[in-house]
Order: sequence, then structure tokens, then C-alpha cells
Amino acid sequence: MVLAIVTRIARRVLAAALILLVVSALLFAALRVLPVDPAAMSLPPTATIAEIEAKRHEMGLDLPLPRQYLIWLGEAFHGDFGASIQFRSSAGSLVAAALPATIELAIAAMVLAGFLGIGGGLLLFRLRGTLYEPFVDLVSILLLSIPEFLWGLILLFVFGVVLHVLPFTGQVAPDLPVPRITGFLLLDSLLVGRADIFISASRHLILPAFALGLAFSPTIMRVLRSSLFDVYHEDYIQQARLRGLSEGRILVRHALKNAALPTLTLVGVQFGILFSGTLLVEVIYSYPGIGNLMVDAVRNADLPLIQAIGLTYCVMVLIINTVVDSLYVVLNPKLRRR
Repeated sequence: MVLAIVTRIARRVLAAALILLVVSALLFAALRVLPVDPAAMSLPPTATIAEIEAKRHEMGLDLPLPRQYLIWLGEAFHGDFGASIQFRSSAGSLVAAALPATIELAIAAMVLAGFLGIGGGLLLFRLRGTLYEPFVDLVSILLLSIPEFLWGLILLFVFGVVLHVLPFTGQVAPDLPVPRITGFLLLDSLLVGRADIFISASRHLILPAFALGLAFSPTIMRVLRSSLFDVYHEDYIQQARLRGLSEGRILVRHALKNAALPTLTLVGVQFGILFSGTLLVEVIYSYPGIGNLMVDAVRNADLPLIQAIGLTYCVMVLIINTVVDSLYVVLNPKLRRR
């Protein structure tokens, strides 16, 4: 059994590595066909044609595209993504500095989405066949139709502009220092014993996390409800009723456990989508993650930085999906026999 689990997980890891290789090649090729000359952009406007050509040779831009890709891939494998044209520093270090903020935001949003989605899914299922079912179903459809950036604008206007109860710009109050230990601000504030920084960072996290969580929770609600409908047709549910178990206990102790597997898969997929969906929310709230960094890179045609961020997004999504797939194999005995 253990060997079967390890084998399936190894296959998923290998598939993720192949996908990453294909995506990196497509990303590299797509950026190279853009009408942008990185050599000219990295030099002053007064640079001569000879200086630009010398810079192109130095950057390897005069080599065939496949060879350029292999050189870039080898350097990227060792953590060298080149120098940012805009910031004049390592693209990898810029991404590494901004990534923890996005991870914090994505985890907080996914926790909220999971809590709201599971709670809402159970509520939708419990209200089936009642007078309240059409109303709660309509509410879930309404929530499903609102994207994360619109939630961001709504929450910003209501709680930031009108009520003035929550901050809506940045990651922490401007008068507070930002400790740099692990890069994760909430954790670092606890490590240095600064409760004021932790509280400020948490308050700055609430609105963007809710904007993402509210956008992704309705899908979890509806999938969980559908899974519970399927589970309730199983024989063991009827047997539990014959043993005199209450409906609440049947739902929580028996049905939810089996309906959780397809919901878990969805949560993994949603987490990957949510992680990439942080871009617009970060821009709306001026949150200093890789989403904001990507917008700056695209605005300035910073190809090395765009490549580094694009590859980072791909790696994070593949890690999330691989972990969820592996967990699904561990929890689902049927997959171990295949």
C-alpha cells in the first residue's frame, strides 16, 4: 500500500516537472517575440547602435532562440533569473522578497474561503426542501457571479472609505518598522515580539483576504452540497437512520467525511486559481506582493522580472496541485489499487 502511494505521488511530481519545463519554454518564447529590446532598455537613451549591439552580445540575445532558452534555463535552475531592467538588481531576489506577502494573503484567503464554503455548503444542504432553499440558493449564485476584484472595490469602499474601520493600503501602518527575518510579516512580528506590528498587519490583511475568500467560497459551497446529495443516496446513510442516529450526526460524522474528498480536490484547484488571482486584489489594495510586482514589470517591459514572476506563479500552482493530488491519493483507498 505504501509503495502504491509513493509510486502515484512520484508520477505526479514527475508530471509537474514536465509541465513546468513546457511552461518555462512557452513563457520564454512568448516574451522573446514581443517588440521589446532588453539590451536597448538596459542602456541610457543616448546609447549608440554599437553600444546596443555590444550589450545584445553580452546578454546573449544574438544567439539562436533555443540556445538562449537553454542558457536561461540553466541559470534559472541555479536561482539566477537575470537582472531586472527596471530595478537594476537580481530578478530572483525581488521575487523572493515579494513572494511571502502573496503567500500570506493567499493562505488567509483560502482559510476564509474554506470556512465560508464548507459552512455555506452545509447550510445549503440542511435547508434543502424548505421554504428557505430558493433564497439561499439565489444568494450563493449571486456570490458566485461577483469576481474578486469587484469584491475588493466593494469592501474597500464600504469598510475603508465610508465606515473608516479598516485600512486599505499597504501591508502595515507606515509609521511601523517592517522586521525582516523570514519575510512573512505576521510571523516576523511575533518573532520580534511586536504585537502592534502583528495587529496592524492583520488589519491590513482583512479586506484583501475577504475579497478573495468571498469570490472563491461559493464554488466550494455548491460542490460540497452536490457531493452531499450524492452521498445521501448511499446505503450506509439509510442504515445510519435505521440505527436511530440524528440527522445532524449523520451529516457531520458520516456524510461529510465521504463528501469531503471531491471538495478537497476542488479546494486544491481553487487555491491554485486563487494564488494567481491575487494580482488584481494586490493592485487594488497596494499590497506589496508579486502581483503588484508583476504589474510594474509589465508596465516597464521588464522581461527578466516577468519571466521570474511567471515561473514563480507556475511553480506555486504546481506545488499546490501536487500536494492536493498526493493527499487525495492518501485519503482515497480506491486510487491506491490502480
